[in-house]
Amino acid sequence: MILIDGKKIASELREELKKEVSLLKSKYKKVPGLTVILIGELAPSKIYVKNKEKSANEVGLKSDIIKYPHTIDEKTILEKIKELNNDESVSGILVQLPLPKHIDKQKVIETIIPSKDVDGFHPENVGNLSSGYDSSVPCTPLGCYLLIKKIEPNLSGKKAVVIGRSNLNGKPMTQLLLKENCTVTITHSKTKYLKEECLKGDIIVAAVGIPELVRGDWVKKDAIVIDVGINKTDKGIVGDVNFDEVSKVAKALTPVPGGVGPMTIACLLKNTIDCFKRSQK
Repeated sequence: MILIDGKKIASELREELKKEVSLLKSKYKKVPGLTVILIGELAPSKIYVKNKEKSANEVGLKSDIIKYPHTIDEKTILEKIKELNNDESVSGILVQLPLPKHIDKQKVIETIIPSKDVDGFHPENVGNLSSGYDSSVPCTPLGCYLLIKKIEPNLSGKKAVVIGRSNLNGKPMTQLLLKENCTVTITHSKTKYLKEECLKGDIIVAAVGIPELVRGDWVKKDAIVIDVGINKTDKGIVGDVNFDEVSKVAKALTPVPGGVGPMTIACLLKNTIDCFKRSQK
């Protein structure tokens, strides 16, 4: 069984991006810029944003964090986003989720112009992805896709099973796999005979948020299994896949932590650079 080392693959991707930023700097005399808006004091969000800043600096991006208290009004946030939309030194804008209840997530997402939407959540980017056009792709499914391609470069004709139908992961993951000529079944927590569906998959992407849902007898021999889940349990952090059981049958499997997580931030940097390149055309 191949243990898919997300840390190592993300590190390699960051090295490639660092070289690319250096080339862009010499060509355009400026570097891509990422601005993150952080609202409130949620510990996981603060850690995540700090990691984003560290990684952005590592590859040579210009990185800014704008912090607001959780009591900030929606109007101020939307006006700040509009200001950043018009700022040529900003290539990508990211508003860290979750947001306080009084701020409308959909409004925030739609206020970021599609060309600076590094999260890939704007309806225009979602539409472009599903139509097979050039777009920003949400970072986690893009990371999963790159991990799968490391193991199996040619996915044409493969059967893929995606567990989870969120806008954040399940739906964009499905589009990426369709683009590779996979036959994709999208399933979720309400799917009947979920085990039987999973057993058909050459590729399984589990992103449903149920601890260790996917068991060893759910996976056919030599399947590639990507575990997106991060669940807090009494025995610590576990994924949506029962690692001990599935590792005995799968061809390749991501660990939790250390699998998909590191790729998410590396893909955010990639999206920022891609937004910069598109803006220079």
